[in-house]
Formats: sequence, C-alpha cells, structure tokens
Amino acid sequence: MLSLCLLTNCKESERFEINYADKIPPGKPEISENYKALYGGARIYFTPPEDKDVLTIDASYTNQKGEKFRFSVSYFSDSIDVEGFADTVPKIVSIYAVDRAGNKSETQTITVIPKEPAVSRVAGSIAVKPGFGSFYIDWRNELKQVVNIHITYVCDGREKNIIYTSTDTLERRYIRLDDIPDTKPVNVNVKVEDRYGNIGTTSANDIYLIKDEKIPKNKWFIPQTNDSIFGQPQGYWEGYEGRMVYITDDIIDNGLNWNWGSTSFKGRTGNAKDGNLPANFIIDLGEEWEISRIVTWQRDRAWAPPSIPTGRGWYYSNENIGIYGMYIYDQINAQWDSIGMHKIVFPPDLPGHQYRVLAQNGDMAYLYPDEPHFSAPTRWFRYEAVAGFSNNYTGGEPMGLSEITLYGRRKNN
Repeated sequence: MLSLCLLTNCKESERFEINYADKIPPGKPEISENYKALYGGARIYFTPPEDKDVLTIDASYTNQKGEKFRFSVSYFSDSIDVEGFADTVPKIVSIYAVDRAGNKSETQTITVIPKEPAVSRVAGSIAVKPGFGSFYIDWRNELKQVVNIHITYVCDGREKNIIYTSTDTLERRYIRLDDIPDTKPVNVNVKVEDRYGNIGTTSANDIYLIKDEKIPKNKWFIPQTNDSIFGQPQGYWEGYEGRMVYITDDIIDNGLNWNWGSTSFKGRTGNAKDGNLPANFIIDLGEEWEISRIVTWQRDRAWAPPSIPTGRGWYYSNENIGIYGMYIYDQINAQWDSIGMHKIVFPPDLPGHQYRVLAQNGDMAYLYPDEPHFSAPTRWFRYEAVAGFSNNYTGGEPMGLSEITLYGRRKNN
C-alpha cells in the first residue's frame, strides 16, 4: 500500500511540476452523445485524454448577443455542466482539454437541447395583485437559481424602480404606496434577469389599490397584565426597560429612546415559556373595525452607553419577534378567531445600515395575504409573540416589540 501511495504522489508531482512547460497540445476528450438536459443548460459526459499533464476539461458557447461563456472542471471529473441558455432551442457547445502549460486540445462539439431556463420559469409565475395601500408581487423559483427581479411602477406620471435578488422557492414582496389614492391606476412592469444576462418580462396595467385607513389609537384601551379578556390573559410586557404603554404610542425605538415593550427573560415573572402567561398583547379598539393589515416595529437597544447607532444593532436578532400570531374576537360566537401566523422575512447579507432602514420602516402584513380583504367586524385584536429570529426562527426567546399599528375601515363603511 505504501509503495502505491508513493507512486501516486510521484505521478501527481509530475502533473504539477513548477517549471513544466511545452507547446504540445493534449489529446481531445471523448464526448458521450448521451448528455442530460438541465433547466437552462446541459450536463455533458466525457472521457478525458490520457495525457499526464491535462489539468481541466473546458466547455464554451456563444450566446445570441455574441457573448462567450466558459465552464471548467477538473481532469478527474466525468461530466461538465453548461448553464445560461436563454431558451430551449438547440445549442452548440465546444469541449476541449487544457494542460499544465495552457495548451488546448482539438475542439469537439456537441448539440444539446436544454430545458426551459429559470429566468423564463420565474417570469411566467409572476402575479401582480392590488392590496391595501400597496400592491404585491408573488413569484416561484423552484430551481433556486439566483435571479434579479426588476420592478418598475408608474402612477400619476411618477416612475420608481426597485430591485430584489431572489433564491427562495416562493417569494412575495409588498410595494408600499400609502400616498397613492385608490382612484389612481398603477402600471407595473417586472423584468427577471439571471447572471448570464437572460431576461423574462411581465406587466400588469391599471391596478387600483384598496382603500383602508390607520385605526386611530386615541380610542384604544390596553388591559393590564393578567386581565382575562374572553378567556385570554393579557401578557406581561414590562420586563427590564420595556413598558406596555410604549407599544401603542406611535414612537418607534431607534436605539436611543428606550421605547419598547418586553416579555422578559426566562425565569422572570410573566415569561411565556414558564407557562405563567402567554405572550399576548390584547387591544380594545374602542369601537368595531374591519381590520386589513398590521405594521410592527422591532426594538433596537444595546447595553452599551447611548451613542448614535449606525449599524444593524439589535434589529432582526433573536430577542426581537420573528413570528407572531393574529386573532380577532368574534362577539357573535363568543370566541377568538385565529387569523394566522406571520413571519417577518430576514433578508440575509445586507450592509448593517440597510437592516436599520428596513426595520425602521416597519414590517407590514395583511391579515389575509393571498386574497386581500377586510376582517369581520371586531372590537378586539390579539397579537401573540411566537418565535424569535435565531436558528432559523427556532431558537432564542421572542421579547422586544416597539410598536403596533393597525389599518382597516369602520364597521358598515
């Protein structure tokens, strides 16, 4: 066994000899005609040449724009994936070997027929729908390939552009337009682009937003901790510097003003995980409303001495609430009706200050996101903290909540 290892190491040292150079091209790889069609590409199988100095097997093609793309795999591979085709029309791919000195073998070609590319699949799945003070866009990306979503919308002569990068299987993005009345049409164009420059488009014209309004907080009544409201106790939100009154005062925490409510740490009185009190925040709206959406704000406060915050701070951290439940009270049937759960999307790999901008804009959620409509009339709304952000929403303890704002319309409007 030892002699075999020494022999192998000797052969490998020849392959990577520092001063090795020649002008003799290597032999060409043998290509199998039995390639595998991929979405927007193909997997091409080959047998490499026997030349001892071959390093890679390369593949290349030129697209309709005249741009050339090259792909490379190790000499030890038996296949190479070629990607970036814009359609399912037959494509010609060149395959060749490259040696240690950079010499290229004679080129072999193969014609492949790829499957539909991700960019057109995503573009074909896009749905644009009107919503409350916004429109929203749904799309599917089953292949999870990186695509950029360019959104352009025009209303009343004003044009704005937004770009998202998508890799998730299902995505929904809300474009908030609270300043646009429901009488003004919005025209939306969406362009999907992949890293190879392939583009798919879709559009939606004359979208009219649905009118709702901010539910005024001056009539709200917040029950005290442990008060039973139709069988549900009001939660404890005054752990550490947190105060229940801060959650509805229309002042968001910015890292300097200590303006939040806190469910407290485990082991403290009133903690949800101790089984003492669920993390409910119950609101008496003062009159009956049909609720459409909710906007929540996170806390941002470190234990360091106060200073002007510039980075991410505590936003999107485990001590903020990443998942919460929503309920309204049904007076007729005398029961709390579950509206569902909402998960605040954590956008990965952003600069610290961008997290701060997103968090301070607030996270908006529709009560009925798939088909936007108003709730049944109710006077009571219950918010329940369920999970924090850490470990993909499974770890940590949801604690901080800076502000809740609700939208809707008065009963019988």
